[in-house]
Amino acid sequence: MSRIGFILLTLVLLVSGCSFFEKKQVPQEEREAALMQPEVEIIADNLAVPWSINRLDQTFYISERPGSIVKIDGGKAERQRVLLEKPLARAAEAGLLGFVLDPEFPESRKAYAYYTYGDEAHGQFNRVVVLVLNGNEWRETAILLDRIPSAAYHHGGRMKIGPDGKLYITTGDATEPGLAQNLKSMNGKILRMNLDGTIPADNPFPGSYVYSYGHRNPQGLVWIGNTLYASEHGPSAHDEMNRIKPGANYGWPVIQGNEKKPGMVTPIFQSGNETWAPSGMATYNGRLYAAALRGNAVLLFNLESKRMKPVITGLGRIRDVYADGEYLYFVSNNTDGRGNPDEKDDKLYRVRQESLE
Repeated sequence: MSRIGFILLTLVLLVSGCSFFEKKQVPQEEREAALMQPEVEIIADNLAVPWSINRLDQTFYISERPGSIVKIDGGKAERQRVLLEKPLARAAEAGLLGFVLDPEFPESRKAYAYYTYGDEAHGQFNRVVVLVLNGNEWRETAILLDRIPSAAYHHGGRMKIGPDGKLYITTGDATEPGLAQNLKSMNGKILRMNLDGTIPADNPFPGSYVYSYGHRNPQGLVWIGNTLYASEHGPSAHDEMNRIKPGANYGWPVIQGNEKKPGMVTPIFQSGNETWAPSGMATYNGRLYAAALRGNAVLLFNLESKRMKPVITGLGRIRDVYADGEYLYFVSNNTDGRGNPDEKDDKLYRVRQESLE
């Protein structure tokens, strides 16, 4: 959308009594912020609960929680089937979650995925798998890690390949807080593995995938240089942004917010009595962005000033963000059962980073 088009849209909203915002039931301060914020373009719409943004050159691959991958190229969206070995679970927050392309994707046609499935005999679990693209279909071809205990909520599910070439995976506590402190459990952790599913020899706990622990429901990962940062959902409030160190304990459920205890790490940012529900993260040129679901925003964190501000509001729940040199891209999640979707939600958006100062 051009700047003129954006201005015209704003005038239409004002003349029509702001029916868009009334439909969304957006607070007054958020209405004002939305009308003042930078110009936002829609790249694709009619997405179904999008979860992870990946990009190769100018082509996007976005996972959808109901079990599809959407390829977006030149403004054209194509929904690709994903053939999994297990049926996707229908629990809240479950489904096809994390998704990341293999570094050699143009040749290998591989990607890595994290999904929640139901097993009638044994319960509900999460697993990490390899998917291979053939034509317009993705097929599960290998299991890298299985039987990560699951529940109605707190699946984690974010996956990223780090600057060290290893695969990092976040897992939730599966609504059993004590598992986050149990080093024998895979729940409430950030896990680290080789791309073939083996345990790296330099992991902090020998013979274990565990990279850090004491997490409640982490859903975002990003690196600035070689330093890893993660976002984490708190218990109704006290959401966290953490600087991750190998082998460190991030305290859940023993401490939260700014509480301190020897041997446990306090977050670099926390939401206090407010709720962000932070999900995917991105960075560019020292900026740290996080998608906020309950917060209905894209948040910008300044690591030097220790300040946070929302830079995009008024578009509902935001699930993931992706940054390059010129633009910040993000996806809404208004169709996840907790939002108020528009007719063409959900959407992939972009905004010029220079407008987010």
